[in-house]
Amino acid sequence: MAEGSVSQAEVQTSFQKFAVHGDSKATGKEMNGKNFAKICKDCHIIDGKNVTTTDVDIVFSKVKAKSARVITFEQFNQALTELAPKRFKGKSKEEALQQLYGLIVGKEPANAGVTKVAKASAVDRLTDASKYTGAHKERFDDSGKGKGKSGREDIPDTSGYVSAYKGSGTYEDKVKDA
Repeated sequence: MAEGSVSQAEVQTSFQKFAVHGDSKATGKEMNGKNFAKICKDCHIIDGKNVTTTDVDIVFSKVKAKSARVITFEQFNQALTELAPKRFKGKSKEEALQQLYGLIVGKEPANAGVTKVAKASAVDRLTDASKYTGAHKERFDDSGKGKGKSGREDIPDTSGYVSAYKGSGTYEDKVKDA
């Protein structure tokens, strides 16, 4: 079964990717129970019939040290050796282990089922600037882009021009005459 054999380095790469998943302080040398269950689920080691999440948790508890909460790569291999005959019934231990390695190699933690941002029609309607009325309408230009400070405040015209000034000539002429 030479064509189906998988190198330990490839398996270790996947082990490290799953070991650091979801934990910013993880080094990739040890894996916790949650990530061990995740690698088993994402790589389809857990099939729901022969191998369940309970089986995975039991095997994890068996291979880890008594007081430890994590397993090393060697303990990970030991756990896979225990799970392999369960997952692939009717095959030799070595053949089943190689098939299990085949499932793991090249896999990365999937973010399937991660919550997506809901885009409801109500949100669209409430944030559409073209439907605003009154004073709020003045805060946006025709394209719906905000005007910034000029849309929020009345900025006085300090150009010096007085629009309602009625008189002949300029202000300076009036001051001279007086």
